[in-house]
Amino acid sequence: MNTSTSASTPLLTQQLLQHLQGAPLQQMAQRLGTDTAQTQSAVEMALPLLLGALGRNAEGPQGAQSLLGALQRDHMDATAQGIGGLDLGGLLGSVLGGGMTGGAGQGGDAGAILGHIFGGGRERAEAGLGQASGLGANAGQLLQMLAPIVMAFLAQRVRSDGLDAGGLGQVLGQERAQVQRTGAPGGDLLGSLLDQDGDGQVGLGDLFKIGGSLLGGRR
Repeated sequence: MNTSTSASTPLLTQQLLQHLQGAPLQQMAQRLGTDTAQTQSAVEMALPLLLGALGRNAEGPQGAQSLLGALQRDHMDATAQGIGGLDLGGLLGSVLGGGMTGGAGQGGDAGAILGHIFGGGRERAEAGLGQASGLGANAGQLLQMLAPIVMAFLAQRVRSDGLDAGGLGQVLGQERAQVQRTGAPGGDLLGSLLDQDGDGQVGLGDLFKIGGSLLGGRR
């Protein structure tokens, strides 16, 4: 299956897009009420926005160490199943409430995770993505679906690559820099968000406490 990624697409974004091809994208499109092509285009903007914001939060040693510790402690179970080490079906089922009890509450957790990723810029991120992608008010719902997937993916990278805090911060920092340098989808949104948010790093410890039950694979 072809994707619209190119050489200018940041590496982590490319890898996540490959994981999402097929059923995951179709599930998201069905929930959003859009076609798969529009959903993929929106995802191509949303992933760099999420990864870039996390890269900003983890750019210092303390932030990177907090992120690494939380991934190791709470989120490795989400990488234990599924092709390529990611149980996307289970994660999406949790977020969408796909036949599992507590679905709505877990979706609320995903929303809280977004609040901590973007801090006071969450509304700007959602509005900017909605305008750029044509999703409008549904952009927030898409970000809620993607947030736990991004976190599980990072946990899988830590496990497979043996990353320490410095390595994780470097990987995310390179992704953020490439997003803003190459004009990748989502780069303008990220630049606008970071330029307007001068409050420093987001509280990562709070983020992972809130998201731990969902991203730790508890059903």
